[in-house]
Amino acid sequence: MLSVHHLHKSFGIEKILDDITFSINPGERWGLIGPNGCGKSTLLRILAGAELADEGSFEFSPPSLRVGYLSQGLQFQLGETLEDYLARMEGDLPALELQLLDIAARLAVEPANPALLDSYDRTLEELMRASIDTGQGRSALAALGLSDLPLLLPISSLSGGQKTRLALAGVILSNPQLLLLDEPTNHLDLEMLSWLEDWILSYRGGAIVASHDRAFLDQIATGILEIDPITHRLRSYSGNYTTYLELKAVEQEHQLQQYSDQQDEISRLRESAAHIRGLAKFRKGGKADSGDKFAKGFFANRGLGTVRRAKSIEARINKLLTTDHVDKPGRSWQMKIEFSNSTQSARHVLAIEDADIGYPDNCLLTGLNLHIRFGDRIALIGPNGSGKTSLLKTITGQLEPLHGSIRLGSSVRLGYMSQEQEDLDPKMNSLDIMDKLTGWNQAEVRSFLSKFLIMGDDVFIPMGNLSYGERSRLSLACLVAQGYNFLLLDEPLNHLDIPSRVRFEEALAGFGGTVLTVAHDRYFIESYATKIWEIDPPGIRETNLIIPLGT
Repeated sequence: MLSVHHLHKSFGIEKILDDITFSINPGERWGLIGPNGCGKSTLLRILAGAELADEGSFEFSPPSLRVGYLSQGLQFQLGETLEDYLARMEGDLPALELQLLDIAARLAVEPANPALLDSYDRTLEELMRASIDTGQGRSALAALGLSDLPLLLPISSLSGGQKTRLALAGVILSNPQLLLLDEPTNHLDLEMLSWLEDWILSYRGGAIVASHDRAFLDQIATGILEIDPITHRLRSYSGNYTTYLELKAVEQEHQLQQYSDQQDEISRLRESAAHIRGLAKFRKGGKADSGDKFAKGFFANRGLGTVRRAKSIEARINKLLTTDHVDKPGRSWQMKIEFSNSTQSARHVLAIEDADIGYPDNCLLTGLNLHIRFGDRIALIGPNGSGKTSLLKTITGQLEPLHGSIRLGSSVRLGYMSQEQEDLDPKMNSLDIMDKLTGWNQAEVRSFLSKFLIMGDDVFIPMGNLSYGERSRLSLACLVAQGYNFLLLDEPLNHLDIPSRVRFEEALAGFGGTVLTVAHDRYFIESYATKIWEIDPPGIRETNLIIPLGT
């Protein structure tokens, strides 16, 4: 249903995609992975027709294949309401009928016009699609928690999670035969993640899903497409994400063995060539310089033979270093996080007693009695809008509890990472932000920011102009630099690629303090949490059990 042939794409002198070739068949669900900036979104935009490739081509089978595209930026039309968007995605029947009549009238005058014939076929296809019973789409709206929203509500007033769900509902309503989904799990809670997994598993068309959610890819993927950030090429692997990791490990081990064997052979050949060339050297006063003509000719011929042998060996070495060269398995430069040794706080880090959380006209959580001890690593989970961020803001003092008390223990140094980095000035650049926080000199700041892949002239870009991933990394850098012993993290993995998520998990494993984080990444929760705080309205239920992957 989709064939991609030798796609190339560059932005200026920077190569993004190089010779991308693959195909998708009905029922196949491919996870598209790679570090931020490697070209995943660019590839999906090209396939969706939102961007042009520099070279190469792709084709759909049939050519009228309906494509459902979910972009990472979730772009809606200015001033669009919920009703406007749903009508646009479903297809406006009256408007399409009028459009078809108009094209038919023009065809009566120009029956051989190929552009009009193509337009008639496409409009008829859209009209037939819009006439199809959209019960599945309507049920998706309800399942995604959008059925109670007023239809005249402006989309701009929706939360990030609601916008993601609305965009997903729009894709479903368009009745696509091929899905192109760019980070569909962003801002989705565990319940919505489970629903989306079930829906994709029941979907009969083909799908390409760019995602950093490893548990999600384990559940839905029948294959993995990996874009290498160094070569900018794409490789495919059968199976889900865990299978990909196993295949990748075997592949790298095999390449490392080949590289090691080749280096040993090159060393042996160089030693042999040096030895043979030594035999071919005749010093003054040697046998080849004696008066014996036979001896002189014998040794001269022998010297020529050894030189030829040495040159042959050197040619073999050159071939091993060029055409037959095996690259050493490399690792792309990944984010490095090292939390400074935190000072130990009191044993009792946080006490929440008889607390009601929320706003005067909207109480979200009531009767909370929770305690955090030094060294606890707690994951706070629950549906979008249930009060997770409000609880964190109340702990930091940005909100006052409606009732009850929230107290920090002695010597507790509280660090807070907000979900949308709204605590960072969008007009300040990374260099100025870090200088204000730390007072370090420019060389120290640059060295520190490089660990978070913020390098070169990027340090001068205003925070508001950074990509989502860069903003997340800058926020993490600010947190790490200040040496806190109690971390409140609100969706810290949003917009981080898989290698960065792994590094962040490793850093938290070595962090000596206390952590409370809002998270939906099940791999992340499994790797670090010792307790789960699950919002069970109107309260919070605490458990020591870790949620299993894939739930």
